[in-house]
Amino acid sequence: MEELAPPDLANNTLLIEQHESVAWQRGMLLPWARSQVSFMKDLVTLRNPRSKFTFINYLHSVGRLDHFINMGNFLPFRSEISAYLGWVADSLESVRVEYGRKVVDVQARLGADGEIASWLVSMADDSTIAAKTIVVGTGRAPHIPEVFRDLPADKIIHSAEYALRASELDPASPLRVAVIGAAQSAAEMLWESHQRLPLADVTMVMRSVGLDYYQTSRFTNELYFPSFTSEFFGSPAEARAHILRDMRRTNYAGVTPEMLDSIYQQMYLERLQGKQRLHMVTMVNVINSKVDGDEVVLTLAHRMGKEVEDLRCDVVMLGTGFELNAPPVVQAIAASAGLDDLNVSRTYRLSLPEGATAGCYLQGTNEATHGISDSLISVLAIRAGEIVEDLVAHRPAPSRLKTVATAA
Repeated sequence: MEELAPPDLANNTLLIEQHESVAWQRGMLLPWARSQVSFMKDLVTLRNPRSKFTFINYLHSVGRLDHFINMGNFLPFRSEISAYLGWVADSLESVRVEYGRKVVDVQARLGADGEIASWLVSMADDSTIAAKTIVVGTGRAPHIPEVFRDLPADKIIHSAEYALRASELDPASPLRVAVIGAAQSAAEMLWESHQRLPLADVTMVMRSVGLDYYQTSRFTNELYFPSFTSEFFGSPAEARAHILRDMRRTNYAGVTPEMLDSIYQQMYLERLQGKQRLHMVTMVNVINSKVDGDEVVLTLAHRMGKEVEDLRCDVVMLGTGFELNAPPVVQAIAASAGLDDLNVSRTYRLSLPEGATAGCYLQGTNEATHGISDSLISVLAIRAGEIVEDLVAHRPAPSRLKTVATAA
């Protein structure tokens, strides 16, 4: 907005953040965890490498550029990316940011002719914001499989809140931890819990035959280029669905080589020493969970036969990803606008009923139409530019201009 939009529009833009600070992957913001994306896929570089908001300029500003270059790695630590995002937020001169404010509802407001003319954004503190255009980037809700939904809240930790709740676990206690899942977030919780809790037994439970590397190469990574978005969007729906299935193992169902090797070597070393506390149960489905006294009992059904066994633990950690359906705020927008389906243009603009003069853009919820990178940082710089350019193109005459609110 500050680089591409007219100054008056940028000055009329508000970004709303429900937390008290900006953070990247807040729930998995572990000290040692690295980004899985090059530092050059930051907020702006692919769109404008001369921007003052680049990750390189951030490193220069905080006096760490020489050390980062000397590290010789394209993948910065996750905490450093998070600090960079906070630095960018603090560097904004026109766009306003308000923290600690949560959006609970968005309702369409009708004009004199009955068309959707603006939006009324309701906040948790009972205040409201009137907006001509809204951009929604709230992320998806954590996916809690049905089999775990009756467990008490203090017995279950989803990866989306792991870093926030890990301090609840007593390092001096011989806890039994079950980690559900076989992708990167599950592997990171397994490793972090094993390191943080020196007396704990940590067991990874998965449907697959075992952990596997991300299935990536320089060739498949080209499908994460921003230029691929248009090609994907222009393809038939059936073809897009096939491509998404083929690309699943490049993002959702794998583990980085470094993490996988660390886990395997640790298990090997523990077997060698005869003191194993890192375990793995593969090829099972969790068909039931219940509380028995202070324990959680997971019933595991083996996929290769009819054998069933119970796994008793003290806490269950879920690396089960996020809901595929639209987040609550987007559902509220659709209902308010009378939409049965969420159809988004190539430039991420939600299709509203004919005559609507208000605008709505959706970020991170368009995988089916824009490709697997839609919710990732890979295309963020280009996507943001496309949204701003489209927003400016649809901009009403200055005399009709109203506030632009960005919900994030």
